[in-house]
Amino acid sequence: MAKDYYKILGVDKESTKQDIKKAYKRLAKKHHPDLNKEEGAADKFKEINEAAAVLGDDNKRQQYDQFGSAGGFNGNFSGSDFSDFMSDAGGFGFDFGNIFDTFFGGRNGFSRRPRKGSDLRYDLQIELEDAAFGAEKEIYVTRTEQCKKCDGTGAKNKSDIKTCDACEGTGYRKETRRTAFGIFQTTSVCNECKGKGQVITEECAECNGTGRVERDRKIKVKVPEGIETGTSLRVSGEGEAGEGGPGDLYVVIHVKEHKIFDRDGEDIYLNAPLNFVQAALGDSIEIPTLEGKAELKIPAGTQTNTLFRMKEKGLPHLHGYGSGDQMVRVIVQVPEKLSKKQKELLKEFGKDLKDKNKSFFSKIKDAF
Repeated sequence: MAKDYYKILGVDKESTKQDIKKAYKRLAKKHHPDLNKEEGAADKFKEINEAAAVLGDDNKRQQYDQFGSAGGFNGNFSGSDFSDFMSDAGGFGFDFGNIFDTFFGGRNGFSRRPRKGSDLRYDLQIELEDAAFGAEKEIYVTRTEQCKKCDGTGAKNKSDIKTCDACEGTGYRKETRRTAFGIFQTTSVCNECKGKGQVITEECAECNGTGRVERDRKIKVKVPEGIETGTSLRVSGEGEAGEGGPGDLYVVIHVKEHKIFDRDGEDIYLNAPLNFVQAALGDSIEIPTLEGKAELKIPAGTQTNTLFRMKEKGLPHLHGYGSGDQMVRVIVQVPEKLSKKQKELLKEFGKDLKDKNKSFFSKIKDAF
């Protein structure tokens, strides 16, 4: 009776090749004999590979769906040399990548991706005005760059780059061992060329064979309006050099404290002094804003700590429209020194207030 390969992998007949690949990867790691020492793990692993080898191949899967078998497999591995199949698959050790490539149409061999350069961080302090209106800043960053003398090869001349004899230019080396479960083949990066497939016979004197040199670079950074402390700006391609291209630069913003303004999101706060006469009679006072000076009307009888709102005089929204507000808190100040005339006038004013208060309290007393 033919085996149900879909059931073995835990997928259905409508599953895509990607679904089958994910299911195989999960089960192969779980039941691999080098990872799972439980009894029966090797047989289960063999069954999983059998199912993946059929369902991962379009022609074999079509034949299996129609006839319940896939060519030489005949619904199972009886009569087939599974050790040969394992050897052809690129080895099962811990190199699951090769198995996937073999089963699912990739290239049969080791794949080494060039590594991208490291990302860099730069902490930039800006003024509140820069955060309000945006700015362009120049910063200096020390980073590794591709060596111009050797074009990043690390060799003195192009003729000094040779194919690695140890791996014959493949960048990897295979080791085969025979076990009771068949032939296992492991793949590892070549120690001689570090996976590059090439070696350098004479190094570049400028970079000492690394292909990279350290340089100080001036970079322009655009600071957007409304930015806040802690915001990170990504400058693509301005990080460290790497075989797979340069990394990125992340500029972390720190907005300095302002001399007169306090910031809360998009709003700013300001304390404005008022004298007794201005508070009592009302006035129009001049207030500093981020854009310059503006007038603020103070109504008569204003009390200390009264908060006035100046609409859209704050900072713009970073990812939206409009701006915050400027909040002005007025502080009524009491004069520390008075002239003789001022004292007489205040005493007269105080006497009038006293009479009014006396009349007020008399009315309360009469009421009770």
